[in-house]
Amino acid sequence: MASGGCRKGDQMEEQGRTDSGIDSYRSMLKDEPPCGGAGTGTERDSNPRSPGEPSGDKLCAGTEERLDSAYGSASLSVDSLSEMVQDCSVSTQHRGAGAPDEPEPSDQEESFLTTITEDGDTMLHLAIIHEDKYFAQQLIQIFPKDVLDIQNNLYQTPLHLATYLSLCSVVHDLVAKGASLELQDQDGNTPLHVACQHGWADCAATMTREVSSTKLVPVLEAQNWRGLTCLHLATLNRQHQLMKLLMKKGADLNIQEGTSGKTPLHLAVELRDLQAVNLLLQRGADVDAAMFNGCTPLHLAVGRQDAAVANLLCQSGADTMLRNMEDDTALDLADGNEDILALFPFDDIHISGRSVVGVF
Repeated sequence: MASGGCRKGDQMEEQGRTDSGIDSYRSMLKDEPPCGGAGTGTERDSNPRSPGEPSGDKLCAGTEERLDSAYGSASLSVDSLSEMVQDCSVSTQHRGAGAPDEPEPSDQEESFLTTITEDGDTMLHLAIIHEDKYFAQQLIQIFPKDVLDIQNNLYQTPLHLATYLSLCSVVHDLVAKGASLELQDQDGNTPLHVACQHGWADCAATMTREVSSTKLVPVLEAQNWRGLTCLHLATLNRQHQLMKLLMKKGADLNIQEGTSGKTPLHLAVELRDLQAVNLLLQRGADVDAAMFNGCTPLHLAVGRQDAAVANLLCQSGADTMLRNMEDDTALDLADGNEDILALFPFDDIHISGRSVVGVF
C-alpha cells in the first residue's frame, strides 16, 4: 500500500466485486431445489438486545451514506418481508421432498429469491438491516452459497451487515453455510475488521471458531484502505479481548500498517495503553520493531514523555541506543524529563559509538 494511505474504495475495479449472478441463479433454481429448513417452524429469537447492541436505526451511524433505499420506509416493513418469506417457505416445503413430479419454482418465488434493490441489496441484506433474525436465517437456508456473498453498492455482504449489527446467530449461520470472510467493503474492511472496529468480540469468536488457521491467514493479514489489519483495529479501539482472540488465532504481532509502518505495539504505545502494551510484549511482540522512519516504540514513548510506558519497554529489553532516520536515539527525545532520563543508566550512554565512562 502506498505510504499516503489513500482510500482505494473509489478505485476498486468492478471485477473485484462478487457478481450478483441473478440470471445464472434463475437457472440454478430450476435444476436444484433450495435447501430445506426455511419453513421448519423454528422459534423466532425473542431475546432482548444485549446492552450496547446497536439498533437498526444506528446502522447508518457515523456515515452520511444510506445502506439501502428501503430501510425505514413505510412500503417495506419487517412484517411485509416476513409474509413474503412465509409464502415462499410454505411453497418450498411442498416441493422439497425430492418427488419425481416436483414442480418448478413459481414466478413469484423466483422474483422473491432473485430480487435486488437499486442499492444492490438482496432480500437477505434487507432482512438483516431490519434485524429480523428469523427471516434472515430462513433465507440463509433457502439461498445457495454464491448468493450469500452478493455485495451491495457499498460492497457489503450480508455477513458485513450481520456483524455490524452484532447479530451473532445470523453470523453463525452465514459462516456455517460458507459465506466468505475475505470480501472487503468500500472501506476495505472484511467482516472481521468490522467486528474489531466496533468491539463485537462474540461475533468475531463466532466467525473464526470453525475456520481453519490456513483459511484465516489471508483474513488476518488483510489491510483495509487505511492500511490497517484486524489486530491494528482491535488495538486502536482498546479491544483487549479481541486482541487476545486474534493472537490465539495466529495474527502476526509485528505486522506493519500500510501508511507509516506502525506495528500494534507502536499503536498501543501511542495510546498510552499500558494493558495492551503489556499484552503484546508478553505474547512476544518485537520491542524494537521500527516504523518506516526508524522509530521504535521506545522512541514514541519517550517522545510523548510517557515514563510509565517507556519503563515497561525498557524492562522488556528495549534497545535505548537505536537511531531513527533523523539519527536520534530515544534518549535524544527525552527533552530533559527527569523521569525519562532516570531510565537510561549513564554508563550506557555512548558518543560517536564510544562509552562516556572514563572520558572525563
